[in-house]
Amino acid sequence: MSENCSHDCSSCKENCSSRDKKSLIKNPHKLSDIKKVIAVVSGKGGVGKSMTCALLAAASQNSGKVTAVMDADITGPSIPRMFGVRERATGNGEGIIPVVSEEGTQLISMNVLLENEAEPVVWRGSLISGTVLQFWTDVIWSGVDVMFIDMPPGTGDVPLTVFQSIPLDGVVIVTTPQDLVGMIVQKAVNMANMMNVPILGIVENMSYIKCPDCGRKISVFGESGVDALALEYGIPAVAKLPIDPELTKAADCGKIEKLENNYLADFFDKIYKSVK
Repeated sequence: MSENCSHDCSSCKENCSSRDKKSLIKNPHKLSDIKKVIAVVSGKGGVGKSMTCALLAAASQNSGKVTAVMDADITGPSIPRMFGVRERATGNGEGIIPVVSEEGTQLISMNVLLENEAEPVVWRGSLISGTVLQFWTDVIWSGVDVMFIDMPPGTGDVPLTVFQSIPLDGVVIVTTPQDLVGMIVQKAVNMANMMNVPILGIVENMSYIKCPDCGRKISVFGESGVDALALEYGIPAVAKLPIDPELTKAADCGKIEKLENNYLADFFDKIYKSVK
């Protein structure tokens, strides 16, 4: 790559590694219209990545933007349940039609393709990655302003497929307050940097719990380190998501879009404005 690289391969005749990577990008379905794509990632499981993705999508839809969620966590899909969606996806001869939540969010997930949502998906990595790619190429996404991709944890087959094959406008990293997570965040940061995808923000889940009597914030899992991590890696936007039974209740009941207090509404506004 030239030191003067503009990252615009269409106007460049250099034969470099960046051009090779760009050539892996797949076009969405010919009838799709998608303006921005943001992936929600984590270096490990159990940090609340799907909850973060759902809250961001709900904040986006509630702000008036046409929003979509691609559930790329094929073996552990949870997005449809959070949005109260039980019906199956359909097709029209041209492609797959995503299901739509009560508030209008377009969704695709393995759970809306299975006859029984409790049926396990026991597949090898290549088949899982191919399915995620089909969510991009075979699903007809209509007039989408913002698509969020709920990624499986880690840096394996599916994250690599998404980073290489889908034109991401940025990623949001999800973490928790534990010291060990700093190392895990670094892996996610390094992967995004390797793929030249901007890191839009970082969300620290389970950051605190608020005392119902006095309102004091209690750091159940230790003091927050997310501000230091953001400063260290140059991540522009930070959010701290509390342990709140109302979040769990809303997710379990499929009412994530109807939360009166979406803790990530302001955070969404910041990252959306930062997308170039």
